Amino acid sequence: MDHRELLDHLDEYEIIDRAVDRASHEPQEEVRREFSWDVIASHRERLMRLVRRRLPNAQDAEDCVQEAMLRAAAHGNLDQDRIGSFLTSVALRLCVDHYRELERRRRLLRRAADVGGPELPDEGVCDQDFGRWLLGQVHLLRGRERQVVLARAHGISTLEFARMHQISVKAAEGAFTRGRARLRLLCARALDGAAA
Repeated sequence: MDHRELLDHLDEYEIIDRAVDRASHEPQEEVRREFSWDVIASHRERLMRLVRRRLPNAQDAEDCVQEAMLRAAAHGNLDQDRIGSFLTSVALRLCVDHYRELERRRRLLRRAADVGGPELPDEGVCDQDFGRWLLGQVHLLRGRERQVVLARAHGISTLEFARMHQISVKAAEGAFTRGRARLRLLCARALDGAAA
């Protein structure tokens, strides 16, 4: 047998060896997966008790446990000794995620309910009248406070006002804050006088 024939035979043996290795690993992998699923499924009742105490709805608890078990099964390199703690950790996190989602939906519904309410005609008329009265009170403010409040009423930002009057933004914001506080005080006094 010459050198070339020897290489051809070695290549054939190498191909056969690789095929045998693959075939021998596949059943072990399948057995390992089945075994790990049996181990995972043995934790189901414990997880149901754990999750059921945290989630009031039985269907939500079942979904949570199934999701935890699926995540453990999908985890390829999970140590068999740590499956229980892994499942517990995942199930508890899924419970927290469930409550986060409920809270997010509750806030979203509350915002949608606030926006969707139609305004009554008398409320709009009262708001406009109050706005005109409050704008009339601006003349009681001092110099820069009056200027910045009137500028904001005309849609000019505090930054633009500061640039126009060549003052710092902080000074413009301070004047606006003081002016708004004085208007609030004038409004409170007017309401107290109207109640008396």
